[in-house]
Amino acid sequence: MTLTPQWLDELRARVTLSTLIGRTVKVTRAGREYKACCPFHNEKTPSFTINDEKGFYHCFGCSAHGDAIRWMTDQRGLSFMDAVKELAAEAGMEVPAADPRAAKKAEEAASLRDVVQGAADWFTQQLDSSNGAPARDYLAKRGISDPTRRAFGFGLAPDSRSALKEALKKFPTAMLVESGMLIAVDDKEPYDRFRGRLMIPIRDARGRVIAFGGRILGDGEPKYLNSPDTPLFDKGRVLYNIDKASPASRQTNRIIVVEGYMDVIALAEAGIADAVAPLGTALTEAQLGLIWRMVPVPVLCFDGDSAGQKAAMRAAMRALPLLRPGFSLAFAVLPAGQDPDDIVRARGAEGFTALLDEAQPLVERLWTHEVAAGPLATPEERAALKTRLLAHADAIEDADVRHHYREAFRERLDMLFARKQPERGPRVPWAPQPQRGGFGGGGRRFGPDPRLQPPVDEARSIGKIGIGGHYAAALIAGLLRYPAAIRRHEEALTRLAVADSGDAELLRVMLDNAGGQEGLDCEGLLAILEPMKVYNRATTLLRADGMHFSFNRRLDGEEVDAARETALRDLDEYIGVLVTQPEIRTRLAEATADYMRTMDDEGHARQQKLRAMDEELTRRLAALSDSSPG
Repeated sequence: MTLTPQWLDELRARVTLSTLIGRTVKVTRAGREYKACCPFHNEKTPSFTINDEKGFYHCFGCSAHGDAIRWMTDQRGLSFMDAVKELAAEAGMEVPAADPRAAKKAEEAASLRDVVQGAADWFTQQLDSSNGAPARDYLAKRGISDPTRRAFGFGLAPDSRSALKEALKKFPTAMLVESGMLIAVDDKEPYDRFRGRLMIPIRDARGRVIAFGGRILGDGEPKYLNSPDTPLFDKGRVLYNIDKASPASRQTNRIIVVEGYMDVIALAEAGIADAVAPLGTALTEAQLGLIWRMVPVPVLCFDGDSAGQKAAMRAAMRALPLLRPGFSLAFAVLPAGQDPDDIVRARGAEGFTALLDEAQPLVERLWTHEVAAGPLATPEERAALKTRLLAHADAIEDADVRHHYREAFRERLDMLFARKQPERGPRVPWAPQPQRGGFGGGGRRFGPDPRLQPPVDEARSIGKIGIGGHYAAALIAGLLRYPAAIRRHEEALTRLAVADSGDAELLRVMLDNAGGQEGLDCEGLLAILEPMKVYNRATTLLRADGMHFSFNRRLDGEEVDAARETALRDLDEYIGVLVTQPEIRTRLAEATADYMRTMDDEGHARQQKLRAMDEELTRRLAALSDSSPG
């Protein structure tokens, strides 16, 4: 088995070192690197650094140093070959077979670099020759200066089927075909792939030429032509200009992703050096990984036409499953029909930078796209919008990020479709009230934990059943007796799911008709409900026996005022428990699933905390019921 330096370089390039080390060591981002307490010696202050761009770790305390393979051998205790095999399996690479033919093939693949570099040198000579005058004129018209032309290695492929083949005749024809420089069709004589085109070298992260892009001079199709995939070039794993943009991004802390290499070059001409581009494909997972090694939130700046905006959305869809805390995308929105070249010509580098500064976060981009996708006049159309947005959130694999996306979409949906109410004064938020003997210590009554608000969509139901029976009836009967509580808790009540359709309809009608009215009492609310179908259910609940809560009792005697005060406090607390418990249980289910996946101490602590909160809420419901006489 022969592992060439080229193959090992590719393996290291496909491994994100901070992610690999982060599986067993807690790492934190520190600027463009990561830091951790060194796993090779005891320390309290982190001196162990990880550099994803350079692919190595280093400890300034004990001088431990190495790459992904060294980590697997030194920290995991694997043999060299076992480490290589495990990393290769994760990177989707095949370990070279253990036979002489494989070694020979790897050796030949390495020499393909000589082929493409020879082609690059020859293309440059052709552009500088007298035959290259029309191509140089074209570049000048595009505003590309000679220094920029030479920095990017522009060349010219003459309009000939054999000129390059003849120029590189020192290389075997088979190698010219394998490198993508020649095309071989059936039994015909191989001929030059690039003809009559302006040539742009494509380089890897180390600045080595691995392929070419060619723009046609004059009329013809295709307008742009890239090298095919070869042993050197996988278009889904390479970004154009990454060799120049990576060091530039260390100065700007920014990476701009544009559609094509001419956009990159136009920005470079304007002094913006931190731009990259995919190569004729939608942005891939591998390319996203390369970008995120440089910055946590790259800015996508695709053309303002329909095709550019579709490409931006495809990139967003591709990124969703890969999102993790701190790593996302932003989107610069260009004017319709314009590309980055148009912007820098018209507004200069400052004008283009201003557009970047206004880039939309990914969550906002998804929201804007879906809201504009169709009309929202009917309940069905609104439900479809909600379904599409939640489907985007569900595509995110990281549980915490997924949770926050669902909350963000829910907040926006609530604002977009908020029920119109009559003008009213400011809401009186529900808050815990002091009471002797209250649970939780300090004499405090229960209140929803503000860190858990607003609820996610799943909290609207408990196992798609919702509150029902005794609990729902007690709640609605209490609201009928004390309608002022409807206004105080309107927002919380709209989040409750009631299992019984009749009770759910009664609660909805009460919210619609009583939520905005101050000073409404029980008789006034019944007068509003009398013409409606829900009136009979309302009067039945008011007469019902067996609901052992203070706010369900008919008050009489000398202590009416004190009993009313107790009933109102209990009703406030009861609503808080009913709203919060589904939310706690939703988060408990998520925490349990996360803990089953990670089995770490932090996940276990979160699960146990939520479980304790759920149990405390259940005890409070029982205490509220027991506090009232049967």
